[in-house]
Amino acid sequence: MRLAIVLTEGFADWECALLMATARTELGLDVLIATPGGTVVTSMGGLHITPHLPTKTLAPTEFDALVLCGGSIWKTTAAPNVTAMVHAFHAKGRVVAGICGATLGLAASGILDEADHTGNSAESLSAVAGYRGHRHYRDQPQALRSGRLVTAAGTAPVSFTAEIFHALGLGSAALDDYLSLYGKEHAVVQAAR
Repeated sequence: MRLAIVLTEGFADWECALLMATARTELGLDVLIATPGGTVVTSMGGLHITPHLPTKTLAPTEFDALVLCGGSIWKTTAAPNVTAMVHAFHAKGRVVAGICGATLGLAASGILDEADHTGNSAESLSAVAGYRGHRHYRDQPQALRSGRLVTAAGTAPVSFTAEIFHALGLGSAALDDYLSLYGKEHAVVQAAR
């Protein structure tokens, strides 16, 4: 099984890190990084990433999932147009996922217009030209899976990871227990308050 992770300049380091590490080390999946133009990108934290391939070469017949990582670029005019790629993967029944700012790219593609989804906020998605998915927006802190579409706020990388694995048919009680370890600190903090 192969995952295509799209990273852009200024991507959010934490949003796909657990997904990539767990996919490779725990599940033995191939994880390939793609960037617009196939160029080196730098994360918000200063991590330089050399991609495996440019986004324009991503073919849904070669991957089981397309994952768009969030970051600062998605709110700018420099954001990549992912519409054709998203629709190609969706049409082939592949998992399509976006977290944080990348949900803006999904909104611009129209893929969220008829599917339940979440993101950083209803307001941020409403600012996207052509977005018509208002009635399907769900205001929740966890990632949301709607069929083979997964969306999340930038504060939900753990449930984002879990929902992608479930959408791929790889979910299990053991995997959920493993991933829940990463969220325990938040439950303890809430209980202490």
